[in-house]
Amino acid sequence: MAIKNYVISVLLIVSVGLLMLACKKEAKEKVVVKGSTTVLPIAQRSAEVFYEKNKVVISLSGTGSGDGIKALIDGSCDIANSSREMHEVELEMAKRKGETIKGVAIAYDMIVPIVHPSNPVGNLTLHQLKAIYEGSVKNWNDVGGNDETIVVISRDSSSGTYEVWESKVMKNVEVRKDALLQASNGAVLSVVARNKKAIGYVGYGYLNDTVKVLFVNSVEPTIPNGKSGKYPIARKLYMYVNDVKIKPAAQNFIDFILSPEGQSIVKETGFIPIID
Repeated sequence: MAIKNYVISVLLIVSVGLLMLACKKEAKEKVVVKGSTTVLPIAQRSAEVFYEKNKVVISLSGTGSGDGIKALIDGSCDIANSSREMHEVELEMAKRKGETIKGVAIAYDMIVPIVHPSNPVGNLTLHQLKAIYEGSVKNWNDVGGNDETIVVISRDSSSGTYEVWESKVMKNVEVRKDALLQASNGAVLSVVARNKKAIGYVGYGYLNDTVKVLFVNSVEPTIPNGKSGKYPIARKLYMYVNDVKIKPAAQNFIDFILSPEGQSIVKETGFIPIID
């Protein structure tokens, strides 16, 4: 009996030791991803499936495209999610550090203006959106709505969504000073869903029935209209990497997102596949 217990004890020790080694080995296979909250739903769902297939942990955080790109240049992440292209100043900063940065487009997206479901307005032109966000139009009745003050909801300046909105809608004119700035697409959605006077904008993949979607220039934000470029506030979504120092696991994760299975996840999460 003593011998049997001894054998069992040894087997348990060996088993625990092998399990610890396996965990340590698994912990080494980790990819750190930071950046855009717009890209986050794609990355989250893809990370779940990728882990099941490869047992590689994808550590995710969404703090904005600018923060993700800065982290990539600083070397504190392996992949920077971005809802915009890198700026020249960022590319120059990377070059000064001797880093070679490469962007990979993984999906198409549209930035969609949203209002409360009770708002009668259904369409705004780019000119009207700019007027609302710069402050020259302050009442909904000036654009076909009720006699109510417009509450403007915008993203903070570290957001790639904000930068695309600033470029395509604002034409680099500043958003009004009293706009309520939110840190994520989800926060914008939540605020607009609760405020009958509010207007905001979010990535296409975040839309749900708690808000009303507005047409822009009489064009509906649909996948065909976004992919064809007919919808006027469309963009590509990116994953940026250090092309020279990229981990094999990070490259494999991007390759997975670009695979047929990964692109089906892009569609499943509400975005537009970059590859048919």
